[in-house]
Amino acid sequence: METIRFGVIGTGMMGCEHIGNIEALPGAEVVAVSDPSPRSLGWARTTLGLRADEVEYSADHRGLLTNPSVDAVVVASPNFTHIDVLRDSLSTDKHVLIEKPLCTTVADCLEVNALAKERTALTWVALEYRFMPTISVLLDQVQSGVCGEVKMVAIREHRFPFLEKVGNWNRFTAKTGGTLVEKCCHFFDLMCHLADSRPTMVFASGGQDVNHLDEVYDGHRADMIDNAFVIVEFANGVRGHLDLCMFAEGGRFEQEITVTGSSAKCETTVPGDVVWWGKRHEPGQVEVPAPLLPSVAYEGFHHGASFLEHERFAECVRTGLPAEVPVLDGVWSVAMGAAAQLSIAERRPVELAEFGLTPQFR
Repeated sequence: METIRFGVIGTGMMGCEHIGNIEALPGAEVVAVSDPSPRSLGWARTTLGLRADEVEYSADHRGLLTNPSVDAVVVASPNFTHIDVLRDSLSTDKHVLIEKPLCTTVADCLEVNALAKERTALTWVALEYRFMPTISVLLDQVQSGVCGEVKMVAIREHRFPFLEKVGNWNRFTAKTGGTLVEKCCHFFDLMCHLADSRPTMVFASGGQDVNHLDEVYDGHRADMIDNAFVIVEFANGVRGHLDLCMFAEGGRFEQEITVTGSSAKCETTVPGDVVWWGKRHEPGQVEVPAPLLPSVAYEGFHHGASFLEHERFAECVRTGLPAEVPVLDGVWSVAMGAAAQLSIAERRPVELAEFGLTPQFR
């Protein structure tokens, strides 16, 4: 396949981010886009620039899916539309990359997982944080055994509030899955990889205390959590902790990730370009460079991670290798967020088994 031809479903902020990455990737191009919003289709035209008139535009994704010139599809529509779009997309023989979160409910995620098992085409979930330079190097360092036996994983995200989206859909738990699904599925995915295990129990405390308190749309008040502490227990005994605050723009770093093992501690930041690790009984730290790779032609919103993700996706399409980020990873990342949301709502620990998920689930 000399050129992989993409269709992009949903051309809001993330859809246009995918368009920019695809257009910068050698051997790939966007040939069709769809979105029910004329405004969003206009953003796609702007992003495509000089190639805008070469691309097919439609309001209905089903037209894009029947386009024989489309080899691969990116699903970047609002979270609550994923299940319906994926039912249609996964019934085709086109390769599919699904923007996170996989779906807004665990039940829908499990349905998608079952549909993906019946396909031979690639199905990939866009949990691109694992491709960020510092996080990628951190994963490599931890997997090399530098920390010894991993015992604790701590992730802190202190950042700005949710941005505005078309129709303000990201102001509502019912349409997003909740903050801990919509935003934090990335971090729960990283926890699983750093712990090298699956979660068994989640306990969380959080609330909506500062952001969007006075926002009302069509008679409904915005209800997205803006801060939380989440504790996760894994099957192998590792403990994870997420510290989220979305009214903390004044911090030095947006994200801090720390892994503590039996023999050393490893840590990094986003943004950043270094990973540090230090042994328990020895002074000083080792600095491991984690620069933006020179091959990244489009840095975008995520420090080049989306470009690297598309590069890997394209390689798997061409070689027939399995997805590096399979649907199952997307299922677990949503389930952890859903468990945290339920824990906050019902003020209790939540077992992942309540969603039908055990560490052996495949």
